[in-house]
Amino acid sequence: MHNIFIDLLDSAISDFESLNNIWFAGDSLPPLESSYQVNFPRLELVFKGRYANTFDNQQPDVADITLGVGDALFIPANAWNKPDWQHECSVLSLLFGKSQLGFSLVSKRENEDGFYDVQKYSVPQRSSHAIDHILNALSSLSHEKKKQPADKFLLIALLCYCKDMLEMPTTDCTRRSQDLFKGICIYVQENFHRNINRNTVAERFNISPNHLSRLFRQEGHMRFADYIAWVRLERAKFMLKRYNFRLEEVANRCGYHDSNYFCRVFKRKTGKTPTEYRVH
Repeated sequence: MHNIFIDLLDSAISDFESLNNIWFAGDSLPPLESSYQVNFPRLELVFKGRYANTFDNQQPDVADITLGVGDALFIPANAWNKPDWQHECSVLSLLFGKSQLGFSLVSKRENEDGFYDVQKYSVPQRSSHAIDHILNALSSLSHEKKKQPADKFLLIALLCYCKDMLEMPTTDCTRRSQDLFKGICIYVQENFHRNINRNTVAERFNISPNHLSRLFRQEGHMRFADYIAWVRLERAKFMLKRYNFRLEEVANRCGYHDSNYFCRVFKRKTGKTPTEYRVH
């Protein structure tokens, strides 16, 4: 499967001049409901059709931008974007987790619900290497008014490095179960605000729910439900400190549809109520 992603990266690199607009999402404005916001950088490349997005474009108001073929969107850690998936498109997402580099290719038809093609793959991340400096440079560039031509050169360097990691993965952490476990962790970190559970995630990764549970016991030494709860609570902590959202809104944005239940879970796990945590 990884050959598909190598070919896509190779195409983007070889068609250097065909790279059009490079957009940068920010976090100076509160994220819209159901937007994507995680604690690691992401890059999205459009290979087909039109990809409509709302994001903080470092302007007074949020921007509604429709990306076309050859356009790219870089989302630094804790920045956000909200796709609407109305148009036909094929989008490659690169997810730069702390221990795993994730690849996700999704394809959508016009006026149809869901995706007709979803392909995912992940490889162990190389920490303390050039990729860290490239990601930091892109994140810093997102705050600059003049981004060209540095944005394009940095993006090409990032794509080359990702292609190299696909072609020559590191020798450690290569067991399939570890890669699958880390890939699922990335998926949960990206979709914690949705109604996900053991069954829906197992179906997305074409494994049985029991296999998923065993995987988290063996690789993560925890229950899958506990991992989801941990991700949601960590994001809730960030939102309570960063934004002035009401508690009901924080709960909903973190995947809790009952704010009273959210407050009970938060108190049990942290020893403080959400309000106490916010003010201290």
